Amino acid sequence: MSINYQTLSFDYQPCREQSAQSGAEQAAYPVIVVGAGPVGLATAIDIAQQGVPVVLVDDDCSLSTGSRAICFSKRSLDIFDRLGCGQRMVEKGISWNVGKVFLKDELVYTFNLQPEAGHNRPAFINLQQYYVEGFLLERAQQLPNLEIRWKSKVVGVQQNGAPGSHDASVTLTIETPQGRYPLRGRYVVAADGSRSPMRNLMGLDSKGVTFKDRFLIADVKMEADFPTERWFWFDPPFHPNQSVLLHRQPDNVWRIDFQLGWDADPVLEKTPERVIPRVRALLGADARFELEWVSVYTFSCLRMERFRHGNVLFAGDSAHGVSPFGARGANSGVQDAENLAWKLAMVLEGKASDALLDTYASEREFAADENIRNSTRSTDFITPKSPVSRVFRDAVLKLSRQHPFARQLTNSGRLSVPAVLRDSPLNTADGDCFEGTMAPGASCVDAPVLVAAQPAWLLQQLGQQFTGVLFCGEQGVDQATRAALDALSVGPIPLKLVVVTRGELQAAVVASASISVSHSTSTKVAHDAEGHANARYDAKPGTFYLIRPDQHVCARWRQLDVDAVTQALKRALCVEAMA
Repeated sequence: MSINYQTLSFDYQPCREQSAQSGAEQAAYPVIVVGAGPVGLATAIDIAQQGVPVVLVDDDCSLSTGSRAICFSKRSLDIFDRLGCGQRMVEKGISWNVGKVFLKDELVYTFNLQPEAGHNRPAFINLQQYYVEGFLLERAQQLPNLEIRWKSKVVGVQQNGAPGSHDASVTLTIETPQGRYPLRGRYVVAADGSRSPMRNLMGLDSKGVTFKDRFLIADVKMEADFPTERWFWFDPPFHPNQSVLLHRQPDNVWRIDFQLGWDADPVLEKTPERVIPRVRALLGADARFELEWVSVYTFSCLRMERFRHGNVLFAGDSAHGVSPFGARGANSGVQDAENLAWKLAMVLEGKASDALLDTYASEREFAADENIRNSTRSTDFITPKSPVSRVFRDAVLKLSRQHPFARQLTNSGRLSVPAVLRDSPLNTADGDCFEGTMAPGASCVDAPVLVAAQPAWLLQQLGQQFTGVLFCGEQGVDQATRAALDALSVGPIPLKLVVVTRGELQAAVVASASISVSHSTSTKVAHDAEGHANARYDAKPGTFYLIRPDQHVCARWRQLDVDAVTQALKRALCVEAMA
């Protein structure tokens, strides 16, 4: 049975705090998340999956309407897999890897975002935001330690205790249909969108640049034989002197973005009398279609100066905003969620210093700056600010037809990639020589493997806790290495262990049988039959990776050394800062 997620409505339910005796001290929840959009839901699910009770409050009682965010990257899909709903999104979404850039009516060039084989997920899927929210919500409702409260608006914020101390907390004043009540949490995650009431209540702001241009989004329902690709036109004959973007979505819905210019009337341009002729100019006079959703937007690139304020942490659009070109908004917000969730869990469990949460702010502020920089460059290329800029852009586009160097300059919205947190204080720098992209601070890439002789994927073996990955060849694991693995599996922060074998399958099976980590029940043996894992991680027999719970590389060595791994783990948890 198909669910119309845009029409769902959720009932308000009174909570225990409202029936408590007036003035009675209420115990603090470990985490309160404000905002049930994609970022808030992803954060709450991730924290709850790690065993931490969470309360999620939202001032509305429904999911989003209209497609809004539609492009979700491979990295976001990897995160959704870890949250237990990635497969549903891929099955419903429209997968794509190929994009095309046009100048007027001529194809300038084609690009492929994932040209190599051996990846579980496509470069991107297109999926309306209300489906993403709906699938996340259904996953959230499966978790017994995650409570969702609808029609619960935050109207007051008070921080209690010294920041960073064990008695620090935040008291929110929640307004409901049955009056107001106080809700206290050890930590609060503000994921309440670009207009962020939390930010306003705390007297904080975001700073940046608003671009003087307007775009029309038209979600058009039609049957068309266009391929499942991203098409971007500069100065097309059907919309001269402007740009147009076309994406396919599920349910025979197509997203069309029309550049309008700064002088366009946003109210007038949303009327069917203005939208339908624009769509017909693109599709043809005889095209049959209907409008499903229309919006006009002006975009900005901005962010808060700091994402952490005491025990309140900001994530997603409440913390940073970018133009829609490049699909950086929702994807970067989901990456905020994965960065923050494991750190909150570790701090609350007493396994890490409160200072670890400062690294959420520094890492994601760095990522936001990178996204804003790339988004601004895309916007400047798409909407030139002067005649000289326009001449340069058009010359680049013409050269791109035949010259690869010019294609590097063409920017129709460089698409979202995860930030490499290379300067994170949680990293341990390489002491050995490595090649490739899997340096400390990078998010792990996937590769096909065999687990128990069955096809699987490397990323499925990683995440949720610190993981050690040992690469070995046909010789298997010697006695000294087994002892080292055993020690790491029972340390103060026990590692989940993955041993990646290489060579003939029969040799790998023998090697697997020789691996006995007596105290660990979470050791996995993955056979790299196709060699992709070894190649992507520049692995040789004995190479060892320490992976964070959010699937980022923390450290790597050519040979396993228990003391070195232990020190790297302490660094990754800011243990030195613990009193």
